[in-house]
Amino acid sequence: MSGPCLGLRRAGVLLSLGAAALLLLLLPRGRAPPRPRPPRPAGPSARRAAGPGPAGSRGSSQLARRGRLGTAGSAARESLELKDIFIAVKTTRKYHRSRLDLLLQTWISQARGQTFIFTDWEDQELRLKAGDHMINTNCSAVHTRQALCCKMSVEYDKFLESGQKWFCHVDDDNYVNPRTLLHLLSAFSHSQDVYVGRPSLDHPIEAADHVQSDGSKTTVKFWFATGGAGFCISRGLALKMSPWASLGNFISTAERVRLPDDCTIGYIIEGLLEVKLLHSPLFHSHLENLQRLQGESVLQQVTLSYGDPENKHNVVSVGGVFGLQQDPTRFKSVHCLLYPDTIWCPAKKMS
Repeated sequence: MSGPCLGLRRAGVLLSLGAAALLLLLLPRGRAPPRPRPPRPAGPSARRAAGPGPAGSRGSSQLARRGRLGTAGSAARESLELKDIFIAVKTTRKYHRSRLDLLLQTWISQARGQTFIFTDWEDQELRLKAGDHMINTNCSAVHTRQALCCKMSVEYDKFLESGQKWFCHVDDDNYVNPRTLLHLLSAFSHSQDVYVGRPSLDHPIEAADHVQSDGSKTTVKFWFATGGAGFCISRGLALKMSPWASLGNFISTAERVRLPDDCTIGYIIEGLLEVKLLHSPLFHSHLENLQRLQGESVLQQVTLSYGDPENKHNVVSVGGVFGLQQDPTRFKSVHCLLYPDTIWCPAKKMS
């Protein structure tokens, strides 16, 4: 082969090698496939506040965290109206006049269509006032665990029948502020797992859960919201409770763990379904010092209560409407501050 041809051939080989090297540099290097990111939890049930705390400042911070999570994104938030809430009031025959008349005159007048009164006696006078919203449970009138659980069982079943989005239980010594209740529940989706209320203790309780083959018992610890302050449960969570709560199963569940009605609710939700109670400082029972609630803060709570006859001064502190003798529970005063146009409220003073 002649010298010029040999030179051209060598030049061609060198050009080919250079092009191949350049191509290798331009090609992406082999990489391990990216690790999949864990799915982001959605809704309040998956992102509930971690760790229970006392019903004070820690409970308030938990409520704030849960509230923000509940409102994050249009998928979790929904349009909620008062008609979507089922409010169950538990009472007994002896309190029909002394307690229920006050509730019917005050807050129930603002939520009559949403409020159902669960009692143990066919009271014709109350029937005339409440119509078919008075539910005679046919449960015993004695204040025992069995009687209380019997009424709660009927409340739960009636809620499921109603098709409404939220189940809220209160006692006959509670004032419910429908506005703040609606505002609180609007932060969540009724299809998610939400259980909100105020514990009466600063620690979880423990109950015997299962009996082992050797006769020993396993125990479970859980928080519960006291029925004396009221609590609310989303429909999505209530449906999950059905195996232990519907059609009389609530009574048998309570008997198995030997707990009263509100404790049994907590046992089913926290102990069995593993859904954490959302501790809220907006619910109040007669067991706490209600004098701590004063001024405008009184009107921002979801429920209020009042002390028993032995502790008459354990009431919220509001003034400027009725005196303590005229309004020993302070419910009338609270109601007139919230709804000043109520016909029996004192006329506004002219400035």
